[in-house]
Amino acid sequence: MESPRKIALVTGAGSGIGRATAQGLLKAGYAVVLAGRRPEALAATAAESGAPAGQFLVVPTDITQPESVKNLFARTRDVFGRLDVLFNNAGVSAPSMPMEDFPFERWLEVIATNLTGPYLCTQEAFRLMKSQQPSGGRIINNGSISAHVPRPHYAPYTAAKHGVTGLTKSTQLDGRPFGIACGQIDIGNADTAMAGKMKKGVPQADGSIAVEPVFDVQHVVDAVLYMAGLPLDTNVPNITVMATRMPYVGRG
Repeated sequence: MESPRKIALVTGAGSGIGRATAQGLLKAGYAVVLAGRRPEALAATAAESGAPAGQFLVVPTDITQPESVKNLFARTRDVFGRLDVLFNNAGVSAPSMPMEDFPFERWLEVIATNLTGPYLCTQEAFRLMKSQQPSGGRIINNGSISAHVPRPHYAPYTAAKHGVTGLTKSTQLDGRPFGIACGQIDIGNADTAMAGKMKKGVPQADGSIAVEPVFDVQHVVDAVLYMAGLPLDTNVPNITVMATRMPYVGRG
């Protein structure tokens, strides 16, 4: 069925930045498709938002699997009729360890979730956004400070996030003739469960261990809402939101 509301899809909506952003979009009046691997976590995101049942759609999804991603976008089309905003947010971290010790299987997992998943979702978003009427839409990729500079012993995650930057740029170019805008939000130490280790101390480039500051995840939500709310003739190619005192330039 068609919906007069703008339709957004958030991957990794069961926790952290994804949960906060999905709830922010619902509060702002969007209809939101909640995607992630854990059905119970997605249901909790929806329940905590207080949104009525018709405003959200829960679709358990493994973004590393093409058929699962196809099902996600088919369900979005069938229920809401279109897609206006895709937030490619789902991702996994990786253990910090010397490059030569990192297991091949974990490398594949990090690349599959952080890079292949956003690519598969972007493919399906293009198919839907090109064919819907009116055509066009917006894709927002969750990059990272690691899309610019690495942490020590984080080669797989850094490589994946640099790849996301390349995907963002290609999406900007290839989407241009079809009214598909794409931007990237690079986030540094938002205060979610994943940032808990920052408060305890993490390795620095000089070999030391240091506590790093965090910031309220609501500022990420506000940035995504700003990007999502722009008309399609206007784009933010890249935005960085981070704790002011976080080590960034030179990681020191």
